[in-house]
Amino acid sequence: MSQDTSSNETKAGFVAVVGRPNAGKSTLLNWLVGEKLAMVSKKAQATRKRMNIIVMHDDAQIIFVDTPGIHEKERLLNKFMLQEVFKAIGDCDLILFLAPAKDSLEHYRKFLEINSKNRSHIVVISKIDEVSSEDLLKKIDKYKEYQQSFLSLVPVSVNKDIGKKELLDEIVKYLPNSPWLYDPDLLTTTNIREIYKELIRESIFENLSDEIPYETDVIIEKIEELPNLERISATIVTEKKSQKMIIVGKGGSTIKRIGRDARMKIENFCGKRVYLELFVSVKSGWSKTKKSLGEIGYHFE
Repeated sequence: MSQDTSSNETKAGFVAVVGRPNAGKSTLLNWLVGEKLAMVSKKAQATRKRMNIIVMHDDAQIIFVDTPGIHEKERLLNKFMLQEVFKAIGDCDLILFLAPAKDSLEHYRKFLEINSKNRSHIVVISKIDEVSSEDLLKKIDKYKEYQQSFLSLVPVSVNKDIGKKELLDEIVKYLPNSPWLYDPDLLTTTNIREIYKELIRESIFENLSDEIPYETDVIIEKIEELPNLERISATIVTEKKSQKMIIVGKGGSTIKRIGRDARMKIENFCGKRVYLELFVSVKSGWSKTKKSLGEIGYHFE
């Protein structure tokens, strides 16, 4: 939804947020927008698709694009995820490269390799509360070796709430003059089905062992929106019967725990009571072919 605002007075643009898996991209974006929108997990490669998150700052509309982590794996789903990163980089006005303070610069060097068109970017050194001031200064000095490559470098800490305004101010400097592209009250362009799917996936990641979540996904079958209640029916898709048994748990204990956690997350998001019905289905090899991935919602181009 375009707004009737003067392009001389306002700015708007797309900002891709990239980095290694589990760097904290989704956590950063939830902090910047002030709402829990993007899926957060301590397990790597949790984010699978791009998600737009909108932040209004002064007279600017920043459309952040959350992306999967930059990684190299041969599985088809991982190739889709990397495709999502390349699309975000190719379509954006600006890139934020997220670099946790304890990381080596190897991840940044890999990013420079894939940023073949030299898209303008800002380096965000995150988690600065986890290192000493001396070590942070040393890390900043190391990045200065590449200062011809980036526009600026901004240290932040989500846990200590440090650097939010400085980062947003810096981003706005490099956005194009433009009318706002969306209603300023909108927080995301992602549809409600995708948000509910991600909240259920997050609960799966939090309640199952490391290997199981990567073999699972979620299909939202039905949403019934009532004035004070959301009725949601969803299917957790897995690849093996043994995985289904783990997801269900003894006497249905695990699926109940997943459902309870997911319901609470969805209620916090939508501000209503939620009735969530979860099923588990075995779809052998769902992540192995483009056709079956497309049926889950991962479309290759």
